[in-house]
Amino acid sequence: MTAVDIGEYLAGLPEPARATLEEVRRRIRELVPSATEGISYGVPAFLVDGQPIAGLAAFRRHLSYLPHSGHVLESLGPLVDGYPRTPGSLHFRFDEPLPVDLLRALLAAKAEEMGLPPEAVRA
Repeated sequence: MTAVDIGEYLAGLPEPARATLEEVRRRIRELVPSATEGISYGVPAFLVDGQPIAGLAAFRRHLSYLPHSGHVLESLGPLVDGYPRTPGSLHFRFDEPLPVDLLRALLAAKAEEMGLPPEAVRA
């Protein structure tokens, strides 16, 4: 079954994955208050002007932050060192939300790529 919204997606997750992604969701909403929530490619997404600025996903062995870009993670260099990743996903632990400063940098890099003004992501 595919979730119809982020709440449904998260409700289907076991703990501690659910609580961790809920916390990351809360932090994203604080950093990008103009973002709307939706499902993109079957996983939670945060959209600005209809375009994904961030996504989240739970997998068997890790949680993922999805910048919906093949360049954002590469552009952050040492800020993402220590996190397993692919060009399009940053992996993190089930019991440890991404730090706010890292989320801010991830969102700001994607906002810049999207051509959004710097104030689109709260400092």
